[in-house]
Amino acid sequence: MERTPEPELMDDLAQARAYAEEDFSEANSLFMEQFGKLYPQPVTGRALDLGCGPADITLRFARAYPGCHIDGIDGAEAMLNFGRQALEQEAGLQQRVTLICERLPAPSLTPGQYQHIISNSLLHHLHDPSLLWQTVTGCARPGASILIMDLLRPDTRSQVDALVERYAESAPDLLKRDFRNSLLAAFTPEEVAQQLRGAGLENLAVTRVSDRHMTISGYLQGPRSGDPFQLNN
Repeated sequence: MERTPEPELMDDLAQARAYAEEDFSEANSLFMEQFGKLYPQPVTGRALDLGCGPADITLRFARAYPGCHIDGIDGAEAMLNFGRQALEQEAGLQQRVTLICERLPAPSLTPGQYQHIISNSLLHHLHDPSLLWQTVTGCARPGASILIMDLLRPDTRSQVDALVERYAESAPDLLKRDFRNSLLAAFTPEEVAQQLRGAGLENLAVTRVSDRHMTISGYLQGPRSGDPFQLNN
């Protein structure tokens, strides 16, 4: 099944409100669990959350890792406004969380300043996925930990229908539509493999972690000749 791109930004107020109010705790908890398994050592320094939306994972990360300052960046002001409202309720986090409205490649970010780069459900929104990998390599310090999680595109439309029915049956129509469009816009693990090779990030591992999610993870390092791409099932 061919990929069908969707709009890059979710800047409609009703759409942003629906996302901010919906319970995405299952997927967001999966993301945090994956980070904890991959990087069990003390996590300190500066982190960057790319495409943070209403900042749920940004705030979860800040709570889980009090030794970190985290910057969340998103191109949709409507989404970030809900993130700012959530941050206002977290007095203990306000000195360690910064929310930035800017689209990738985000030229305002200082190159090489982040020890951790995270992102959930941004990749499938990008018409040009190389923007994500350029931002990762540009903003991360050598040795930075990286965790990107995204949807993976099913093989057939009937599989898309089944996933929508299973996970979004009771969701508002707007979110049900967006979930369907996101599955159609997602990449396959093999397509991500090709993107990583083009970006010199062959050492990162692509892993299927659910029936609809994959992760891209590892440490930032210079490309090494003969370093194989890893696709983990």
